[in-house]
Amino acid sequence: MTQDDVRTRIREFLAPHLNGHPLDDTDDIFALGYVNSLFAMQLVLFLEKSFEITLKPEQMDFDNFRTVDGLVRLVTSSVVLSA
Repeated sequence: MTQDDVRTRIREFLAPHLNGHPLDDTDDIFALGYVNSLFAMQLVLFLEKSFEITLKPEQMDFDNFRTVDGLVRLVTSSVVLSA
């Protein structure tokens, strides 16, 4: 799995919550009101199941979940990706 694969899977997961609104990889999905803080737990479960990772307590920083870029960094720091 490549970094682009990770980004695509994350965007596919987020799409239903965006109500068709465009989203840049650096947009704060919480500040824009697309999702709320309770959705962070859904994100954790999605990431752990989809990418077969276990997130550590120190990785549970809210900032890791605000943007697509942050989510990709979080996943890629937890798994070994192919080129």
